[in-house]
Amino acid sequence: MKLDHIQIRTTDAKIGINITEPIQKIKQPRAQQHIEQPAATVQINSDPAKLLIDSSQANRDLGLYTNRESIQKFASDGMQKVSEGVGRRASEGRQMMNIGKGKASVVPLIAQSNANPSPKNLGITWKPSVGAVKIRYVPDQLNINTTLQNPKIDVQIGKVVHDYTPGDVTGTMLQYPSIETTVVKGE
Repeated sequence: MKLDHIQIRTTDAKIGINITEPIQKIKQPRAQQHIEQPAATVQINSDPAKLLIDSSQANRDLGLYTNRESIQKFASDGMQKVSEGVGRRASEGRQMMNIGKGKASVVPLIAQSNANPSPKNLGITWKPSVGAVKIRYVPDQLNINTTLQNPKIDVQIGKVVHDYTPGDVTGTMLQYPSIETTVVKGE
């Protein structure tokens, strides 16, 4: 026995797709930058060094006095000489009082001591004396003050430029699907 067949023929669908690519443009302009560094402020103060020399003692050793010192020294020396003269005369007066007591040679002794004074010391003396000049050094003072200045930074960031064109997809049916069936009789 022969059976009938069914023949099926199909046609696939065909789709045409058109794609428009999206376009994206991004630009970042460079930032504008301005940097300024002000100079630091420096202040320098100095007190000069001093060399102090005190030669007043050396001047006194050489006999050079101020008016006040000169008056005081001569007054003091005069008082001392007056005291020595009064003492010498009192001593001579006591010796003279003893003439009547059997000491007749007192006057020639007094005359001899006044005629021949005791010898003076003839040693070498240094004028001015050692260490009479006093020297003192005061070092200088240096003060440095520095004031730092902060940098001035000005930045202007460039705005981002973004340009976007979206893409598109379109489709068209190029061939529609179909199914064809045919019955073939068996022979």
